[in-house]
Parts: sequence; structure tokens; C-alpha cells
Amino acid sequence: METLNPTLRWKVEDLDFSRIAVDRIRNDETLFYLASSASFIESGSDLYTRNLIDFFHGDEEVVQWLLEHWEPEELQHGRALRAYVAHVWPEFDWEPAFRSFLGEYQALCKVELLAPSRGLEMSARCVVETGTATYYRALARAATEPVFVDLADRIANDEVSHYKHFLRFFKRYREHERLGRLRILRTVSSRTWELRSEDADCAIRHIAKARDPARADDPAFIRSMGSRMSRTVSRNLSPSTTLKMLMRPLELPSALQAALLFPVEQFMQRFFLR
Repeated sequence: METLNPTLRWKVEDLDFSRIAVDRIRNDETLFYLASSASFIESGSDLYTRNLIDFFHGDEEVVQWLLEHWEPEELQHGRALRAYVAHVWPEFDWEPAFRSFLGEYQALCKVELLAPSRGLEMSARCVVETGTATYYRALARAATEPVFVDLADRIANDEVSHYKHFLRFFKRYREHERLGRLRILRTVSSRTWELRSEDADCAIRHIAKARDPARADDPAFIRSMGSRMSRTVSRNLSPSTTLKMLMRPLELPSALQAALLFPVEQFMQRFFLR
């Protein structure tokens, strides 16, 4: 049962699943994997919440926001995506597949993997929120099914809001820790590379195990599906918006930021294409 939270800007019930043209999209295997893998990762966000709460223990403003806003919204994303998958692909047994995924995924969500300081971790969170906002915006552009477009847009808006909060917290810690651009750049660069982490491949494996067990241990299929999903994102990116979000913690001069636009656009295209 969904937990009622008055701070949520929208609810799963706001989505009209009856509008889905199921027969038109049931055979879209890429969309199935995109929606299912996103539902797994979002539904496991409470693991990251626990890590961040431990890491920022004593900062009541951050901890309260994580508990009252970030975690409920992230988990709602997972519930909404799960509901969409259940409506279009009811034969997919989501719960045991997710539990199987979670058993492996939790090893990737350790507090030891956070940045070495609170300020740097806030800059890293800005990168993660940039990645998720970019991802869902791209899915909204790529999709032709209106309910999925609506859902992806709602999630993307939430992720942009999260980014703004993490950026505000980062600025407070940057002053306290006297963080220079070089240290911030190293963290931003490192976390950007980690956006292509094992999360998606982990989800693909466990989805395949439940949907088509013969493919679950086929590295060629995992790579192929990952590439198909990445191409869907890469073809619908908005590089200029992504660059602005990534660069804001660095506070680079506008001329330098403008000069970086083209190489970053090329990088983002190659980055998602694998």
C-alpha cells in the first residue's frame, strides 16, 4: 500500500493507466527493459537514503529533507514505474525479480563508496541528479506512449528539484570546507564516469532471469540490451542543459562554459552509446 505523504507533488493515482494503448507497446522490448530497470533502481533508493543519513548525521536540515522529501519521492518513482509495467506486462512477476536484483544491488550501495567529504558528496549528488533528470527527459522525448511520457516528465521534474536542493547544500559545505575547483572537478568527473555503473546491467540480468531465463547468463544479450537502452537515451539528450547542471558546482566563467559545450556534447553521445 502506498504511504500517504502530503509533501508529494503528485501521486501514482494521478496517472491514467486506462489511457495506455497496450497493444501498441507490448512488443517494445526496449521500453519494457527501460521501465522495469528504472523501477528496480528507484525502488532500491532507500538503500542510498540510509547511507546518506549516516554520512550527514548531525546535519538536521539535510537529514530531514532526505527523510521527508527525497526518499518518499524516489520510492514513489519506483511504485509508479512498477504500476506501469504491471499494467502493460502483467505476466512479468515483478516482486521476486526485484528481490533477486536487490540481493546483488545492495553490494553497490555502500557508505564507503561515498565521496571523502560532505561537500564533495553533495557535488557528487548533483551529478547523479543531473544524470537521472537527463535520463528521464530523454525517455520522455523518445517515447510515443502518452502515459509513459507523462510519467517520465513527472520524474524528471522531481529529479531537477532534488538537484537544486543538493546544490544548495553543496554551496553551504563548499564554504565550510573551503573546497577548490580542482577537488570539485575530480569528484564531478569521477561520479560522471560512474553514471555508467553496474546498476543497469545488474537490473537487466535479474529482469531477464524472470522474463527469459535462458538469456540471463548470456553476456552478449546483456550488452546488446544495454546498448539498445543507451542508444534510446543518447538520441534524445539535451547536452546544453546537462552541461549547465554538471558545471554549476564549479562556477566556471560563462565564456569557458560555452566553449566546453561542443566537446561535452560529443562526450555525452559516446558516453551513452557504450
